[in-house]
Amino acid sequence: MSILIKNAHAFDPRNNVDDILDVVIDRGKVKQIGKSLDVSCDETIDATGKYLLPGFVDLHVHFREPGDEYKETIKTGAMAALRGGIVGAVAMPNTSPATDSQAIVEFVLKRASEANFNIFPCGTLSKGRAGKDISEMSELKEAGCVAVSDDGSYLSNPLVARRAFEYASSLGLIVMSHAEIPQLTVGGVMNEGETSTRLGLKGSPDIAESMAVACDIELAKLTGAHIHICHISTKKALENLVRAREQGVHATCEVTPHHFALTDTRIKNYETNLKMNPPLRTDEDKLFMIEGLKKGYIDCIATDHAPHSEEEKDREFEKAPVGVIGLETSFPVTMTELYHKEKMSLDLILEKLSLNPTKMLGLLDFNEIKEGSKANFALVDLDEKWVVAEDLFYSKSRNSSFLGKEVQGNVVATVCNGKLYQWAKELVKE
Repeated sequence: MSILIKNAHAFDPRNNVDDILDVVIDRGKVKQIGKSLDVSCDETIDATGKYLLPGFVDLHVHFREPGDEYKETIKTGAMAALRGGIVGAVAMPNTSPATDSQAIVEFVLKRASEANFNIFPCGTLSKGRAGKDISEMSELKEAGCVAVSDDGSYLSNPLVARRAFEYASSLGLIVMSHAEIPQLTVGGVMNEGETSTRLGLKGSPDIAESMAVACDIELAKLTGAHIHICHISTKKALENLVRAREQGVHATCEVTPHHFALTDTRIKNYETNLKMNPPLRTDEDKLFMIEGLKKGYIDCIATDHAPHSEEEKDREFEKAPVGVIGLETSFPVTMTELYHKEKMSLDLILEKLSLNPTKMLGLLDFNEIKEGSKANFALVDLDEKWVVAEDLFYSKSRNSSFLGKEVQGNVVATVCNGKLYQWAKELVKE
């Protein structure tokens, strides 16, 4: 299928592209770029007033398949991602069974291919995520894994962790850490502080995260591993990471939109769609996350998309599972909180959503606006206002922290592997 995107404001800082251009896509790749192109294609889009951006890459998603398909499947997760302009994602390994074998990795990649979506699998750091024996990382890499993690759990046995970091380092695999000392968070359901005390809920202290980050940094320093801190949420943890970088440690991190847009004070009515791990933190932490994005301390914005069924979330706060969805709201919430509040420029936001994740995964010509590159793009309206509502989601689940929120910024079309997805105007509620 051939596609002509006309009059788009094409924007790709990597290739010094910042102009009103026409883009021709054919057989999955960019065939031609220019002004006022007179080309006959199967599909033509008038993108006047819209921005054509390199498609976003999410370093942290949970698609639940295999094992918990009632929450999400790779197909429904892929559609939710595409709706959000996300053309590729790192799928975390806490599935059932865990992604700790070549067979599971191959299964995931097959399902992704069927859904026309780019999944970059993350295998387990330890077998079964049990924290006892390191996984067969060489086999996992050969099958297609780009990283290893026991996400959802912290590998707290220092000897096993050291061996795992060494093995990952020798293979060039990223170690993605859910940094949290579990003994410090037993029974905790939200951030420990004034709000948890007022609500009568057991809290998880912020040092559980900062202590784990400190341990990970020391292991990375010893082994030479690339440590990537998932969903960083506290000022103390980010300060630890900044110091490590100054010492030459290969350390990166990501932050979620809910951790730079919301705080624990929002949990007034025991709303379970505000329960996640790590929990929403303080205003000081939130502001430091934004500062970290601006100063380059935080490399990427990732969703930690974690779908749950309505029945699971419709429980008492203490008993409800942790996790919220975020694929379809990542771009609009980021634009609302950072761009339209004049905290970050578009090029810096694009760096966090697209360019840095692509670079970290070593993807070449994956989503660049240049001739010969693979066609993976997001066509966006920077200013369109709409309200987040359950009936707009392509995800199987509805557990969003942003239901009812008016946002500014919308993905109007996505091109993934050369295939065009246009999002119906009627799905957008003013």
